[in-house]
Amino acid sequence: MSRPKVLIADDEPNILISLEFLMKRAGYEVILARDGQEALDAVARERPDLLLLDVMMPRRDGFEVLQALRADEALAATKVVLLTARGRDTDVAKGQALGADAYMTKPFSTRELVTTVAQVLSR
Repeated sequence: MSRPKVLIADDEPNILISLEFLMKRAGYEVILARDGQEALDAVARERPDLLLLDVMMPRRDGFEVLQALRADEALAATKVVLLTARGRDTDVAKGQALGADAYMTKPFSTRELVTTVAQVLSR
């Protein structure tokens, strides 16, 4: 059985590096994207099982990426965990309304993230 594929989209290099290390250590195949447009292109090309998606990114923000994925029949089933420094209730509600599978506010514990990813993938 092949390992689940996780796409990490974040515009902060140090976050990308640490999340990549964490997800590889947890046994996932990892793909990286540095902005929202790159994330959309990578989802279409790589078909990841799950997308770890930062909300505040250049070119297209995480909400726009999520909206585009959910509107595309071929990609709509992609699991999405939103990661954001914006933890306001309105942001969380917007993420849920757009169809995020989970929403995590930075800073989060690495254990919490690994657990959330595993839970979302098992649904």
